Amino acid sequence: MRGLGTRARKVLKAGSTAAAGLTALSLFMTACATGGTGARDEGPAGGDAVAKGTSPTASASPSGPPRRVDAVRLVKDDPEVSESVKRDLKPCGADEYPVDVSYGDLTGGRSDDIVVNVMTCGDAVGVGSYVYREEGGAYRNVFRAEQPPVYAEIDRGALVVTQQLYEKGDPVSYPSSEEVITYGWSASRFTEQSRIHNEYSNAVGGAVSPAPST
Repeated sequence: MRGLGTRARKVLKAGSTAAAGLTALSLFMTACATGGTGARDEGPAGGDAVAKGTSPTASASPSGPPRRVDAVRLVKDDPEVSESVKRDLKPCGADEYPVDVSYGDLTGGRSDDIVVNVMTCGDAVGVGSYVYREEGGAYRNVFRAEQPPVYAEIDRGALVVTQQLYEKGDPVSYPSSEEVITYGWSASRFTEQSRIHNEYSNAVGGAVSPAPST
């Protein structure tokens, strides 16, 4: 499916098989009671709304790609990131933090934008995805999605967010469906361009009952 890369597949698959007692999945199952991803034209709604605040913790060069940034510090200093994500963003071992960082042109700015995915240790459940745009020497949070399992990627200049969905009664290991949402930058915000909804088979383990003989 478009925009769902190898890394995202691994993260989301891990998220669907993680233990139900994880903090991230507890938040997710609570969100599922209301149904849907909450994404709207201006970006995911509620806790997933497009961020308006600024994070002056990292600077970029006036032109060209930015130098490597401290993504962990960028997230922790960002007032738009939920306290639960910040609280759970801890090293998995030594100084290794569970974050994926991508650089690319999403907003047409002078410097490359930064996509940060925050995950849990071990199970690699995507708990938060963020996009930072360089403005005036600092990075501003212009997108966030915090309904796990979630993963954001850059695909041919577009922002692609993949999210698995559960219905009431779904076991943690078998989500009912997933949505792949493509966003494009318009003026000063991301707007939804397309949405693909994929229904998963109800056959456990992919087994399909044979058709009755005639």
